[in-house]
Amino acid sequence: MNATDIQNKYLEKLRALDKNPRYISGETQINHNQSFAGNIENFIGFAQVPIGLAGPLLLKGTAGTTEHMIPMATTEGALVASYNRGIKAGSVSGGFVARTISNQVHRSPYFEFDGLQEAISFGKWIKSLKPSLSDGVRQVSRFAELLSLEVLHEGNGIHVTFSFETGAAAGQNMVTIATDYLVKQVLAKAPHTPTQYFIDANMSGDKKSNYLALSRVRGRKVISEVTLTKSVIQEVLKSSADNIAKLWQTGTLAALQTGAVGNQGHIANALTAIFIACGQDIACIAEAAVGISRVETRSNGDLYASLTLPGLIVGTVGGGTALPTQKEALDIIDCGSAEDVNKFAEICCAVALAGELSIGAAIAEGHFASAHQALGRKG
Repeated sequence: MNATDIQNKYLEKLRALDKNPRYISGETQINHNQSFAGNIENFIGFAQVPIGLAGPLLLKGTAGTTEHMIPMATTEGALVASYNRGIKAGSVSGGFVARTISNQVHRSPYFEFDGLQEAISFGKWIKSLKPSLSDGVRQVSRFAELLSLEVLHEGNGIHVTFSFETGAAAGQNMVTIATDYLVKQVLAKAPHTPTQYFIDANMSGDKKSNYLALSRVRGRKVISEVTLTKSVIQEVLKSSADNIAKLWQTGTLAALQTGAVGNQGHIANALTAIFIACGQDIACIAEAAVGISRVETRSNGDLYASLTLPGLIVGTVGGGTALPTQKEALDIIDCGSAEDVNKFAEICCAVALAGELSIGAAIAEGHFASAHQALGRKG
C-alpha cells in the first residue's frame, strides 16, 4: 500500500464518521489572503506538520462513554503507531476512565515597598479585598472568575497570586488582562504606594516546568486510569504486568536521581502532538508535561495504571483553535464546542497514559530500538 492509499484509508474512516477534513487533507486550500491577526504577526505562510490518526479511544469521562479518533501532528516516526497501540490496549480492556478535577490559571504580580512593614501592611490589606476584586473581574471578562488570592512575602516585596477559573479557554491572555485591571484598581486605593511593581515576576509558573505545577493546579487538573487485562498485555503490548511494573519502578527511581519534576515516561510526546494538531499553546507543554504516572500489578496478572496531570493548559475556544486545520482536528476529536473543554482535557490525559503503557512495554521487552529502526528512519 503506497502513501496515497494509506492516506485515503484513514480519510475514509473519518468520512464514515461524518467528518471530512478538507483543509487537513489538502482538498480545500487555506486562503493566505485572509487575516490571521491575533494569531501571528508578519505572516508569510504555514509550517506544515504531518498529522496522523490514532484510535479509536474508548473514554469513560465526564461526558459519559464516548469514542474518539485522535489527530496527532508530529515529525517523529513511530510516535503515532506507539500511541495507537497503547490506545488499543486500553480500549479493548474496557476503556480509559478520566475526570477533570478543577480549573485554575494564575497570574502573580509583584509589589515592592520601602520596607518590610509596608509590605506586610499591604499584604494584609489586599487579602481583605478579595470580594470586591471578584466583582471587578466581571468588568473585563465574561468568563474569568477570581477563585483565590494568595500572598507570598520576600524581603520588602510581595508576590500576589490571583487564581482564575477560565471557562472553555486556556486562559493565559484572559488572566493577564484581568490581573492588569485588578492591579490598577488596587494601586489607586493602596494604603502604601509600591516603589515598583510588575504584572508578573516568575511566580505564576507560566510556561516553565516547576514544582508548584506539580503540587497545585495550573490550567486543568486531570486524572486518567485504566486496567489492562493480562491477555491484552500479552497480545497487544507483547509484555507482562510484572515486566512493565518493574521498568516503571526503576524509572521512577531514576527520575528522582536526575531531579525530574514528577515521574513519567514521555507524556510530552502525546501532548505536543495533540497541541499542534488542535491549536493549543505549544509552549505550555513546559508545565503541562509535569505529571505523575503509576502502575500496579494485580494478582491475576492484570495491570492498573493512572496518570495525574495537574497543569494541563488547554482550551476549545480562543488561541489557535479557530484556524482551519486546527478547527478540523478539534472536530475530528469531537471537541469542537466550548462545552467540550473538559472532555478534551480528559482525552489528552487518556492518550498520554496510553503512550506511557506502550513505551513501557516496548522498553521492558527490548522492542524500543527496533520499532524506531522500522518506523522512524527513512529508506
